[in-house]
Amino acid sequence: MNERDVIHDWNVEGHALSPPMRRVEVHDETLRDGIQCPSVVDPPIERKFEIVRLLASVGVDSVNVGLPGAGPRAVADCMRLVELIRDEKLNIRPACAARTHANDIRPIIEISEKTGVPVEAMMFLGSSPIRMYTEGWDEDKLEQMTRDAVRMAKQAGIPATFVTEDTVRSHPRTLRRLFSAAIEEGCERLVLCDTVGHATPNGVFNLVHWTVDLLVGYGQRDNVKLDWHGHNDRGHALPNALYAIEAGCERVHGCVLGIGERVGNTSLDQLLVNLKLLGVDKHDLVRLVDLVNEVSDACHVPIPYNYPVFGTDAFRTGTGVHAAALIKAHKRGEQWLADRVYSGVVAGWFGRTQEIEIGHQSGESNVRWWLKQHGIDESDTIVKAVFDAAKSTNRMLSEAEILAVVHGVQA
Repeated sequence: MNERDVIHDWNVEGHALSPPMRRVEVHDETLRDGIQCPSVVDPPIERKFEIVRLLASVGVDSVNVGLPGAGPRAVADCMRLVELIRDEKLNIRPACAARTHANDIRPIIEISEKTGVPVEAMMFLGSSPIRMYTEGWDEDKLEQMTRDAVRMAKQAGIPATFVTEDTVRSHPRTLRRLFSAAIEEGCERLVLCDTVGHATPNGVFNLVHWTVDLLVGYGQRDNVKLDWHGHNDRGHALPNALYAIEAGCERVHGCVLGIGERVGNTSLDQLLVNLKLLGVDKHDLVRLVDLVNEVSDACHVPIPYNYPVFGTDAFRTGTGVHAAALIKAHKRGEQWLADRVYSGVVAGWFGRTQEIEIGHQSGESNVRWWLKQHGIDESDTIVKAVFDAAKSTNRMLSEAEILAVVHGVQA
């Protein structure tokens, strides 16, 4: 008996498969876009080191180490993070953010020259009509800024990525002009951004397909890669990222725990979980729980109890029916069965385990299982005492409360 014998998966059986089973790169923005959230703490460099190490350990392909144009501290942190990647031979590529301005791009070039590491310059420029109207920009100015920025990075020999802010609300005429300029100057990547979390999945699909057609028309589809960078203002960030992959993007961006401006970015951890479950990502993600916990602690971001996969309640149940099924699966000696019978996510893949607790909705099976797991005698007297204590409450019992009941009976 195996998983395919007992689960019919409508995600991969039917008319639409999401997403197509092909390798996609994942890019982390936690230490740049993520720490722009007004409620998070910019962690000290030692904590940033550990975050980058953990990102590399779970197979993240590239990481934005910061925006060195922001000032001396930013330059120093970016430099040390690139040195860490170099010295520890971490399997992750460094990138830095920059406005399409020489003052932002120059520090990236200097970091690359001093470390001997090709640091990707991710140069961003607002392209939507609303931003152009606000700033008093016209397309002539935007095209010149695009050309100057990409040319500067290319002449320095570093990877050049052109980023249009608010791409999802930009006019095709403007995008065609700016993308054409960036391609002509030699950029390797275009980043399509949902900067304000405006897009629906259909909007993502339309934008990515339009850009793919543009690249095909220029004969550059194989030479210029497409990225997706999304925010979560309408709650669509994760599905939008998956749609972007399906539509043709080769790399998707995210931040651990979805931190970032306003309500945040695509959750990098949730993206990795879904790519793993869809069979797209083959990396060992057992240390993903360590990465999530490290970012939570270092950036002072509490993890909601019901946060998918990594919240305290993600694999925790006190309900009698659910617990009974888990226990029966365990008794069959089939761990894979216990990890799936009441869970759409395989806990063990991500460093978690299924947990059975005792509360007001529990059955005696919960009590016996809990006592057994804690090496405590499962006598009828103890089981009844704990069961009665649970039924007298309106919540889960804590370990201390259960042990107090057990000790009371044993005394």
